Order: sequence, then structure tokens, then C-alpha cells
Amino acid sequence: MSHSVYDIPVKTIQGDETTLNQYQGKVLLIVNTASKCGLTPQYEGLEKLYQDKKEQGLEILGFPANNFLAQEPGSDEEIQEFCSLNYQVAFPLFSKISVAGEDKHPLYQTLTQAIPERIGEGPWWKDLVDYGLTPNEPPEVLWNFEKFLINKKGEVVARFAPDITADDARIVDAVNAELAK
Repeated sequence: MSHSVYDIPVKTIQGDETTLNQYQGKVLLIVNTASKCGLTPQYEGLEKLYQDKKEQGLEILGFPANNFLAQEPGSDEEIQEFCSLNYQVAFPLFSKISVAGEDKHPLYQTLTQAIPERIGEGPWWKDLVDYGLTPNEPPEVLWNFEKFLINKKGEVVARFAPDITADDARIVDAVNAELAK
């Protein structure tokens, strides 16, 4: 029995308590984001993917997280402002959460348990090691901008490493396949 993500309580970036129930029947790409990361420019590609596919039923949900080298130090307000000013982000953002470690948010407990291994480990892992860091072992999230694909039933169907960008064929094809179902 796969766990649906719909009933897990989350908070919007405006601070409103909600769940992902409102996204039932949509294909979701859930991404842990950060404003001060080498991967932050991925916001641009994510927004483009969102604009390209939202009419067909794709939602991209951004969950800012400060788990990695304090690369998301800001308040929700600051994060929202940064995203809209620098990347014109229109896809939904949520209140900052923890995506790894002992205080990991229940949403990320569910996501990482559903698919413990990432697809498409690129050079990022080695870069972290070269930088003197100890990357998280699966099932933990490796870094900012890891991506989880959720089907229209709320089931986690794919997980992509942080260095796979939103325009990568592996993501686009997987999104299109789920949208077509």
C-alpha cells in the first residue's frame, strides 16, 4: 500500500495551515529549495516547466529548507520575496521545513521512505565530497533541489538527484508520462 502525500499537514509560505489535498488529480513535482545554493538558478527551469505544463495539470511545490550549509537562512517572507524578484516564481512555495535528519518533516519522511534511491546521481555528489562534506546517504535527501514526482493518485513515482535540472529529458519525460495517465 503506497502512502499518499495528500493528508500530511503543511504550511503555505504565507503561514496558513493546509494539506496537499487541494492538489488531488494533479501531477506534482516536490522540490526542496534554497536561495543561496549553487543550484539556486534551477528556480528558473522549474518555473519554465511549471508554465509549460500547468495547463495540463502539473503543479510544482517548493519547500524551502535550511538543512544544507545554511543555504536558506531567510524567513518565509524573505524567501518569497527573493523567489519572486529574482526568478519570478509563480509555482506554490511552502513554509520552510527540515527535509533531513531527526527533525525531518513528515512529508519528507513519506517521500524518502517511498523511494529511497535517487535517479541520475551526477557530479554533485563528488563535488560535495571534494568540498570536504559528507553527503547524506540514501534514503536521506542529498542536497537542495532534489525532486520527487507524485502521480495523480498522490503516490511517489520517481525521485531525481539535485543536479538533474527541470529541463532534463528524464524529468520532462516522466512528467509527461504521468500527465498522460
